[in-house]
Amino acid sequence: MPETILQVKEMSKTFSSKKVHVKAVNHVSFDVKKGETVGIVGESGCGKTTLGRCIVRAIKATSGDVLYLAENGREYDVQKISDKEMKTIRKEIQMIFQDPFSSLDPRMTVFDIISEPLRANFKLSKKEIEERVKTIAVKVGLNPSYLKRYPHAFSGGQRQRIGIARALVLYPRLIVCDEAVSALDVSVQAQVVNLLKDLQEELHLTYIFISHDLSVIEHISDKVGVMYLGKMVEYASSGDLFSHPFHPYTQALLSAVPVADPAVKNERIPLEGEIPNPANPPSGCFFHTRCRYCTEKCRTEDVKLVEKEPGHFVACHRADELQLKGIV
Repeated sequence: MPETILQVKEMSKTFSSKKVHVKAVNHVSFDVKKGETVGIVGESGCGKTTLGRCIVRAIKATSGDVLYLAENGREYDVQKISDKEMKTIRKEIQMIFQDPFSSLDPRMTVFDIISEPLRANFKLSKKEIEERVKTIAVKVGLNPSYLKRYPHAFSGGQRQRIGIARALVLYPRLIVCDEAVSALDVSVQAQVVNLLKDLQEELHLTYIFISHDLSVIEHISDKVGVMYLGKMVEYASSGDLFSHPFHPYTQALLSAVPVADPAVKNERIPLEGEIPNPANPPSGCFFHTRCRYCTEKCRTEDVKLVEKEPGHFVACHRADELQLKGIV
């Protein structure tokens, strides 16, 4: 069995002002094994991006642990180690950001953008840096002759490849992909997703892939976590979750996925009402205000994420009695 490379334990992140406290991530726990891809899916505002940024410590979590097993065999709590210790493992944990138009410095050439992590983390000669950058550029499908150009000269798909190259140039072990293909055309999305899968196999990478596109998540993920209003409501292998969901919210999301067969009629399950205010979440199960199966217990009693079947976790009071339909 592959070793566990990352453990997220009861992690929470609260953003506070003088009058408002918003819990963007609410006691989320899951494990990631070496070489696999864990997809994180949910509606906009559910806390996916905040979760990813806390994992790489782009922002600090309010509470909880993020335990990372480094290449040297030592386990680090990313949220609690010093900045000096964090720098020693920073090169092993990287992030691909959502918007390639805003995450690339328009005043830097492509070469400078890709080589910046090398200069920050290693003491390499100019020749060694040039060789590494050209090698990575070729791997992600960028012409090395374009390295002296600026980001504005590239299309969205090419810019995303630059962002991928910047994350890969350190040869990391874990990459958080935050909506890495959401800003791209469908044909370019397929190219980038296939590129990520090829690079994962070649370089033995581990991914946390954040997206709201369930079709992409199904294609690339080994396991999938579904988030709602900051909480993880279901977590399972990709095959189990898509074919046999236990949470009504997961079922509603799956019903919106187009099926590439004109003979199959997919019953769309519309979610009524609006997402509750995260600064003032409802009592009981957070999803009860939009759930067609809601009972009084759902409205009043909090619900925990429990293992209903081996490797399949769900946070629903009625998971034992509901027979929900997935995607065959």
